[in-house]
This record gives sequence, structure tokens and C-alpha cells, in this order.
Amino acid sequence: MTSAQPAWIPGEEHVARSRLLAAVQAGGHRDVEELHRFSVAEPEKFWRAAVADLGVEFSEPFERVLDDSEGKPFPRWFPGGRLNVAQLCAHRHATGPLANKEAVVYEGDGGQRRSLTYAQLDAEVRRFAANLAALGVSRGDRVVLFLPVVPEATVAFLAIAMLGAVSVPAFSGYGAEAVATRLRESDAIVLVTADGTTRRGKRVALKETADEAVASAPSVRHVVVVRHLGDGTAMTPGRDVYWDELDSSPAAVETVAAESNDPLTIIYTSGTTGLPKGIVHSHAGFAIKTALDLAYGFDVHSDDVVAWIADLGWLLGPLLIVGVLQLGATAVLTEGVPTYPRPTRLWEIAERNGVTLQGIAPTAARAIASTGSPAPGGLDSVRAFASTGEAWDEPTWQWLFGEVGGGRRPIVNYSGGTEVGGGVLISYPFLPMPPAAFTAPLPGADVAVFDPDGEPVHGQIGELVLRNTFPGMTHAFWGDRERYLATYWERWDGIWVHGDLASVDEEGVWRLHGRSDDTIKVSGRRVGPSEIEAAILKDSRIAEVAAIGVPDPQRGQRIVAFAVVRDPAADQDDLESTAVRNVGRSFAPTLHVVASLPKTTNGKIMRRVIRARHLGEPTGDVSSLDASTSLEDIPVGE
Repeated sequence: MTSAQPAWIPGEEHVARSRLLAAVQAGGHRDVEELHRFSVAEPEKFWRAAVADLGVEFSEPFERVLDDSEGKPFPRWFPGGRLNVAQLCAHRHATGPLANKEAVVYEGDGGQRRSLTYAQLDAEVRRFAANLAALGVSRGDRVVLFLPVVPEATVAFLAIAMLGAVSVPAFSGYGAEAVATRLRESDAIVLVTADGTTRRGKRVALKETADEAVASAPSVRHVVVVRHLGDGTAMTPGRDVYWDELDSSPAAVETVAAESNDPLTIIYTSGTTGLPKGIVHSHAGFAIKTALDLAYGFDVHSDDVVAWIADLGWLLGPLLIVGVLQLGATAVLTEGVPTYPRPTRLWEIAERNGVTLQGIAPTAARAIASTGSPAPGGLDSVRAFASTGEAWDEPTWQWLFGEVGGGRRPIVNYSGGTEVGGGVLISYPFLPMPPAAFTAPLPGADVAVFDPDGEPVHGQIGELVLRNTFPGMTHAFWGDRERYLATYWERWDGIWVHGDLASVDEEGVWRLHGRSDDTIKVSGRRVGPSEIEAAILKDSRIAEVAAIGVPDPQRGQRIVAFAVVRDPAADQDDLESTAVRNVGRSFAPTLHVVASLPKTTNGKIMRRVIRARHLGEPTGDVSSLDASTSLEDIPVGE
């Protein structure tokens, strides 16, 4: 397995503006590789220098960089330090040269554009924090955010942080059961939602979904509703309040001086079994990791405008809010899909906002390319593309690089995950890069590929692992340390197993080869089969169900579900439409009614075998198959 020839050779302008190369020089290192070795070998020195260079300000200094006295899986970063993400992202920029600069821009599915300057953002954060406090929210309380990426979403995220409370973002495409799960698991006391939004021009009923979710979440005392569509929605007296009807001049509240390891946000991500995993990010860890990735990885400066299709419920939303705003740049949060209402939508947004770093997932690029629309004009401001969430196929990468970018704009490929607060691998814009690959680990991350014996290998596919910890990695799972240990730390002593299959060649070029578990990834968004199945089973006509991901040329994967129904006469079309309603349209499954599901002798559904059978692939070892269940019931193909 050898490296492809570089498709991108950086010009002097990309090298000269690099914040990481400036840090290399300031630290007296020969090159990026030497700085990376230093960052792994000397974390105390490296992270102190990075905090200073990136401008992450502590109101009280930390005692040391790392306290791992509880064991390697449970590090405490920057103990004793005090800071607040609201201060870093809003308060400190509200006066001075950035005050009247756009901080956050919302580009809506329906063509709306709304924005807040840094001064306006800070005023709104302070106002909403005070109103949340009046509703009884205090330090440590959890608040779920079920919102499109309107400016109020950024305001709410930072206002919750300002109080020392904990945000719990939920994907705006979820069905009621997924939202209810996050409300119950976090024991949230407030839900912030909107009356609705649109996708491809069709109304998405957020408030109705929220009402159904709250009905099974008794901890919720108040629901704050952003009047986004303004088309009216049912409101429960005493519980619900419109955002715009909150006190416009509430009594001011102080910004909490959070301890470095105090929780900032819980982002639920799905696994293959059980409930979603509550990934816990802290004020210091998440602030420093997002600043490092955006500044050193994507080379974001205060004059940059970063645009991406994003949602609060996936890591990318909070990462853009905290990373971009800390650095004093502008975040353009884009709702919807790249091809609606036109295939040129992303390029129009880039031109309208003077975007300098344009995020685009491989799924989005494939969707645009498939329309056959001509190469765009108006991209003069764009210096680079950015991509995360899934692996590239080389033809689509070449289309974006050559036809859209004219061979003059690098594609900064970035991979990590919710669990690590950002990235572990990247293709730096100031270094030559081959197509559809990564050229280096990010600073601070000791990344390797292990073979089945736990030995590092080059030139073959193995498990992507981390041999150290770094700021931004999850503080276990919310309320479940044992499951956290079992998920990442059990296979090899002291080694974090990331869950991706990867390879690295002798020249240091990295590639990803898919998930090493059953997690489904639709358009770059991970979801576990158990969460899909739980939503489908809300339909009492369905006795049991198994969900799998199958390849899809546009979205990476799509969901196929196999259901055993209680009444064989049940209407197939109604079963499927009900499943779509319960799961949420973004993860809409194709539903097959089957007589039985293949299971092991101890009753575990054999998803791997189901997937292989459905795709017509070898099923492998089926020795554990319960003889009372049949593989033959699973249809082959569509």
C-alpha cells in the first residue's frame, strides 16, 4: 500500500499564513513532525504553549496540565484553572475591534439569512442566561437544545455555558423518542426548541415532536420556543414560553467561573447496543481542542469566514460555535441540504458571505456532482475546502478539487469524532496532499494502527487507536463509567480503540476504511441500530426489528430495517410511513416485513449476518445461529 502522488502542492500564501508553522518556528522545532513528537512526549510543555498561543484565557490559572491520578482513562486537564466558554466566545469580543463584526450567520433551508455581530451576540447571551436563571436553571442543570441552527441556537448554547449549566444538543431531525431519550438520560429541566423549520421546503414540526417527547420526560419544567416559522403552534400554559416573550431587560446574572473540568455539554452519540452514549465535554478541554483544531488544522484566523452545513446535535455544530467564535472569526451555519433549492446553493452562500473556508461532506459533493451543474463562479474568496464525517471516494474528491476548486484550493480532510472533541487525523493545507487521504495526526494525538495482536503496523488495514489522551476527549459517559471503559479501553491495556479501520503507509499517509462495529453512518451522521430499532418499535404492530446500514452512493449509507409484525395483514405502506415518522425523516428506513430474525442461541439479533445476507455477501461463521430462526427469511437485495 503506497502513497498516491500529491494532487495539491501548496503555494507560498498557504505556507506563509499557517498558524501551525508559526508555532513550529516559535517553539524552535525543525518541522511539523518534530513538533508533533514534542506534543506527545512533553504534554506539560506543549499544552501550556498552545494555550498561550491560541489565546485561551483562564480567569484563574491552572495548577498543571494533566492530573491522571484516577488512571489513564480518566484524566483531568488543567486542574484548578477557571474559565468559561461564554467569556471566550462572546464576552471578550463584544468590545473592541470585533464588536461590530458578524459573529454568527444562519443560512436557512428556505433562503433566510440572519446574523448577529459579536456585540449583539454577547447582549443576547447575557439576556437569555438571565431568563434561564429566572426559570430556575442554575449551575450543573441540564438544558436540551432541539433547534435548527438559527442564531438563537448559538445564543442558547453560550448562555447555558455562562450559567455553568450543561447543554444537551439534539439533532433537529430526530423523532420524539430520540429526543425523549436525551431528556430522560440527562434529567433535563428545560427544553429549548422552535415552532418548526423546513427541509427541502417542507415543514418539520419541531414543537409537536418536542411535546410528544416531553410527555415521557417528567424532569422537564419549562419549554422555550423560538418563533422561527411563525405559523403558530400549541403552547402549554405555565410550561411553555416563546423566546421573544421572555423579559427583554432581566436582572443581570454573573458569568460562572467554571473549573476546567466542569461539564460544558453532553453530546449523545449512538453505539451498537443499548442507549446512546452521553459524551461529556468540559469548558477547558473542549475550548482548547476546538481552538487548536481550527487554528492549527484549518488555519483559521480572525478574518476568516467558515461555512458548513451543520446541526447542533452533531459534534460539528458545537465545534463551529466554540472553535470559530473563540478565534474571532465568522461562523456561517447552514441548514438543510446542499442541492435545495438549487445545486449551486453552497456556492451562492459562499459568494454572499465572503466565505474563506467552505465545509462540504463527501455525501454533499456527490449529490451536487450528480446534478451535472456547471463549475461555479463566485468562489474567489474561498481559500480552502474542509471535510469531515466520512471517507472520500477519489473521483468525487477529484471533482471537488479540480472542477470546483480549479486545482487551486486544498481539501482539508479531517477525522476524529464526538468522543474526542474534534479530530485526530488531518490533511494540512500547507503540506502536499494526495487525493482522499490524511497527511498527519493532529498535535497532541499519539495515533497508530494496530493489528489483531495489538502491534503497530504500516501498509495494512487495522484498528485506529490512540496511545495517549489529550484535552477534548470525553470525560467518560454521562452517568456510566463502566460502559465508557468497555467501549474504548478494554481491548488493549492503556489503549483507546477508536472504532475505525485505518491504514498508514511508510510515508505517513493515512486512510480510513469504515467502521469496525455495526454503527450506521448516514450522510456522515452516526446512529446506532438499537436507537433506530427502539423508535420503530414504538409502533405496537411490530414485535421485533433489526436495523442495518447498507451502501448508498449519495449518502454513504442508508438504513434498511427488517420487522416481524404481530398481524401479517398489517398494511405495509402504513407500517413504513409510521416507521419514518417515529425515526425521523433524516434516518428514514426502508422496511421489510419478515417472518423471523436470525438470532444467536442466547437471543442476540445477528445484525452482521443479516447485513451480509441482504447484500448477497458471505455470511461467515453462523455456528451460533439459533436453529429456530432462519436466515432464509431475510430478503437478498431490494
